[in-house]
Amino acid sequence: MVRWIRAAVVAAALAGMISLSGVVLGRIFSGALLLELVAGAAIGSVGLSLACRRLPNWVVAPLSAVLLGGYTVLALLIAANQAELTGPLTRIVRESLENGIPRLLTALIPVEPTPDTVVVPVIAAWLAGLAGAEIAVRAGRVLLGLVPVAGLYGGSLYVVGPNADSAGTTTVVFAVLAVVALAASARDTTRTDGTVGNKARGRALVSAAAGLAAVLVLIVAVGPWISGQVGSTPVDPRQYVEPPQVDSLDESPLNRISGWALTPKEPLLKVSKASASPGKRLRLRLAVLPDYDGVTWRVGATYRNAGRILPAQPRMPDAQITEVRQTVIVDGLTGRLLPVVPTPTGVDGARVAFDASTGTMIRPEGLTPGLRYAVTSELQTPDLNLLPTADVPSGDAVARYLAVGASQIPPQIQRLADQLAEDNGAAFDRAITIEEFLAEHYRKVADAPSGHAFPNLNFFLFGPRQQGGQVGTSEQFAASFALLARLTGLPSRVVVGFDAPAAGGIVTAGSALAWPEVLFDGLGWVAFDPMPKDKNPRPVEEDFTPKPTKPPTPPSEPPPPSETPASSGPPAALAAEPGGGPSAGLVAGGASGSVLLALIAAAGAVVLLRRSLRRQRLFAGSPDDRITGAWAEFRDALRLAGQPVPPHLAASEAAAYAGKPEPPRKRLRKAVPEPAAGEMPPLDELVAGINTVGFAPGSADETQAARAGDQAVAYATELRARRSWWRRLWWSLHPGPLRWHR
Repeated sequence: MVRWIRAAVVAAALAGMISLSGVVLGRIFSGALLLELVAGAAIGSVGLSLACRRLPNWVVAPLSAVLLGGYTVLALLIAANQAELTGPLTRIVRESLENGIPRLLTALIPVEPTPDTVVVPVIAAWLAGLAGAEIAVRAGRVLLGLVPVAGLYGGSLYVVGPNADSAGTTTVVFAVLAVVALAASARDTTRTDGTVGNKARGRALVSAAAGLAAVLVLIVAVGPWISGQVGSTPVDPRQYVEPPQVDSLDESPLNRISGWALTPKEPLLKVSKASASPGKRLRLRLAVLPDYDGVTWRVGATYRNAGRILPAQPRMPDAQITEVRQTVIVDGLTGRLLPVVPTPTGVDGARVAFDASTGTMIRPEGLTPGLRYAVTSELQTPDLNLLPTADVPSGDAVARYLAVGASQIPPQIQRLADQLAEDNGAAFDRAITIEEFLAEHYRKVADAPSGHAFPNLNFFLFGPRQQGGQVGTSEQFAASFALLARLTGLPSRVVVGFDAPAAGGIVTAGSALAWPEVLFDGLGWVAFDPMPKDKNPRPVEEDFTPKPTKPPTPPSEPPPPSETPASSGPPAALAAEPGGGPSAGLVAGGASGSVLLALIAAAGAVVLLRRSLRRQRLFAGSPDDRITGAWAEFRDALRLAGQPVPPHLAASEAAAYAGKPEPPRKRLRKAVPEPAAGEMPPLDELVAGINTVGFAPGSADETQAARAGDQAVAYATELRARRSWWRRLWWSLHPGPLRWHR
């Protein structure tokens, strides 16, 4: 009877210690379900070993494994029911066993007790209870039996890491239960007559003294090291597990704006009526893009698996809080990003991963048509009356919101930023000046090409209107605002989302838009709207670049006649006839001479302008501009030769087309023999350069631009040499290249 009582005490201590592991781990879980499931696993595993301690080992182990499977399935059903997850039981069990560890280590804190977050603690608790009870209760080696239980407790502390307060009380209770288990397992040294032998008493005293001395030595040796570690932050195991990631489609959703603009009627979402709204429209946030490297604005979020209750976001003082509840049904939207009203505090109907810093969500499995989820959000509207006096934060905390990449900023963009910041010391004044400048000087068009790298934004801001510059989608407006804001010291980011009706309805691709936000002290992120308000904006040249001066008179143009006759008098041939008028011969001769001079002057002007155009194309501007100019020279050469490049051909196809033999022509008697078609200069460097400009703007270098220009000139020179003398003359005087690319 006494042995059974001791075994029961040891078993109870083991179950309590395992339950304390559930207490420690439960600090990062929401609710008490995890503690209840771990305690049940502890009682079940230890209780089975206690009840079957008379049976052979080969019977207890298989029986415990069967009960472990049944209890695990029951725990998963309870967790799925509480999380309101539906689906076949086999799928729930399979996904939980496959994803248990990564889901537990990537889940957002507080962790919701779902099947995939509780399965690992439940199984670990059962196995620790089985091993500890078999060694401590059945074999009687209590100290050795405490090892798996202590390992479970230490593992729980490690998983929690720095995400909860220190577990001092539970650790003390754990140590007390360990002492109780060891005391209950002490051997009985009492004789049959009820007395204790002197030798036994002496051995006990010696053992106690030796144990006390060992403890004191351990304290002296290890104590200083432990005290030095108390103030340090525990290691977070989450840093070793990669959280859910967005795919390449969602890495920079800003690139999708132009594609959506081309199919504005395509249905992407359907939203229900919002429970509350400050206006008739609500902006759904899809992604926040804080990182810019001079080429691409990217999502900079770290997504953690989340439950239905999301972490509360910090509330800005004096901000108006509106709780919005809305249901979203996915139609044609693809990717993983979930559009929601900012900032969500709860979600039902979909398993999500959440980034607390940006308030955005993804569905790790990807979006599918018909996906339905309900979101509760806290829409914060800052007090705009505080903006004129608000400042912006600085330092390392906002360095990422001021970075513009390692590439060299185009000088024109830098000058524009300096001009907009001039005489605008207040942060809000700079932001509103940038907003008004973009809204007043640029137009929005649906078919503008995508792109927000430095060359794209430089062309958007300063490109000639007749060549497609100064027009764009909300992609270029938002990206330009954010870049100019950073260059003037304003922490900024770009947001992509949808303009949805607050009364509910279909959200189409035409509702997609991007907008910039600026971070203000005490107000948080404030959105700005740089989109144009006027259909006829002023050209940017009126307010930024100086107006062009009148071009000088060509040197071949004859000077205008002087009103005062020369002191030497007119020649005899030009003397006026009697009657006061010029002679007929004089009029005819003067008219013929004027026409001839005019033709010579026009021809000379065309030659000079053509040469100036070639120099500008091949030697002025960035490498991208020079490669584009070389390509224009190549196309002009084929057009002058009567073989214009078809517009549907790609660069490599155009080069192949240019290398084909020309149709045979009747040769003049003294014409220079034409070389074979295969002797035409190569165009490989030119094709490679124009492809680089088209697919990787800004990455071409000076050498590549020089080679492309040399090949274009060599090809045009060889092609001209194949013409007859009068065709070569007309080639040089043709005014077409001056207007073909306008």
